[in-house]
Amino acid sequence: MSAPQPLANASGLIRDHYDNDAKPLKGLARAYRRWLAHYYGLLIPADASVLEIGCGTGELLKHIPTRRKLGLDISPRQIELARANVPSAEFRITDGKELQLDETFDYIVLSDTINFIADVQELLAQIRRVSTPSTRLLINMSNMLWRPAFGIADMLNLRARHPASSWLSHRDVHNLLTLADWDIIKTQPRGLFPFSAGVLERLLNRWLAPVLPWFCVTQFVVARPTHFHAASATTMPSTLLSPTATSVSIVVPARNETGNIEAAITRTPAMGAWIEFIFVEGGSTDNTWDEIQQVKAAYPDVRIKAVQQTGKGKGNAVREGYALAEGDILMILDTDLSMPPEELPKYFEALTSGHCEFANGCRLVYPMEDHAMQFLNLIANKTFGILFSWLLGQQIKDTLCGTKVLRRTDYLKLAANRAYFGDFDPFGDFDLLFGADRMNLKIRDIQIRYRDRTYGSTNINRWNHGWLLLRMVLFAAIKLKFV
Repeated sequence: MSAPQPLANASGLIRDHYDNDAKPLKGLARAYRRWLAHYYGLLIPADASVLEIGCGTGELLKHIPTRRKLGLDISPRQIELARANVPSAEFRITDGKELQLDETFDYIVLSDTINFIADVQELLAQIRRVSTPSTRLLINMSNMLWRPAFGIADMLNLRARHPASSWLSHRDVHNLLTLADWDIIKTQPRGLFPFSAGVLERLLNRWLAPVLPWFCVTQFVVARPTHFHAASATTMPSTLLSPTATSVSIVVPARNETGNIEAAITRTPAMGAWIEFIFVEGGSTDNTWDEIQQVKAAYPDVRIKAVQQTGKGKGNAVREGYALAEGDILMILDTDLSMPPEELPKYFEALTSGHCEFANGCRLVYPMEDHAMQFLNLIANKTFGILFSWLLGQQIKDTLCGTKVLRRTDYLKLAANRAYFGDFDPFGDFDLLFGADRMNLKIRDIQIRYRDRTYGSTNINRWNHGWLLLRMVLFAAIKLKFV
């Protein structure tokens, strides 16, 4: 066994290997990178700026359609090939230890690179120099289970030669990310056949791989800078204002809720710079609309907007309310007040502290009041939580709690990309969760004590709406998991 090499020498050996072995990629290697690019394309929007560290000949960047591409590599010969291969991108020579760049990036990619880094923790710390709180770090790495197969491929000269490397497990990488102050958002095992190769590949990778995640060839990791660094960044972007400078818009969909209108205002604690309430009345058969007008007149010092819904369903009501919102943070408060308004500061704190970027109410932890949720509804909620956790790769316990909170800047991006899923959700819960995951937002459950309704009756039809929700889950699975 050779003696351990100093870090500088180890980097030099890597550079020398790729300089001496620099040549255009063969067909199988190009097919592999096209296959990877398919999954990166699902994570990276077309208007993003992308930095790839360890870009090689630039073949991966070539197939990721984004507005700005910068590739870094330790090997001058590899960079020379990359510039010829992808003239639309920019490439520079660097070993990554000192990222002296004059810009930040929306997405930073480490593709099959992490095992060749001499000091992974140091590199991950250096990457923070070119990051903002909204930057996403994307890593893909091989499954340790496939190590024997790769060894056989090396023996038979079926793979390109590689220098000596580490074999970091997923746990190793997760630990290194934590030590370097990165917060893991989600992980996605992908692929049983690691090449872009027509019908057979699509059959195996789209329909079989999602139900056999342990056997997938590679795993994608999506991470963000940890909250305490984001909150203390020297250059604070507008999406991370201080709590005292952050304003709040609370959208209150109201249909047959006369008895709860005033309480929605009087029971909501003060938060941030100011709060506005946006009541969206949805065709009530009682005098809810008149009550909203009376409450608005009775509280002239409170910012209150009121509109009568032009469409149908809570999802539409929320969208119409958000269209009128002026606050930095958008909240939904169901007018039955079964999610107590007194709990809203928990959501505000979760976002302004940077603990998450999408705060999702969770009713399934603390004991509920006796009539807050029927038994079959409880079972359905738990089932949807399990399905969503599998679909999104993030832990979500309760998908159907009506209170969901995110920043207005993030919502505007979500709405602009809504066509990916379509306008399929009359309730709004799934639309927001799927959209937040599509944007790689950190989702976190906020545990609340679920209360009995004090006025009126539910507008939910358990069987019809339950079947509709299940259909939406199946539709989303095709868009998120079986891709």
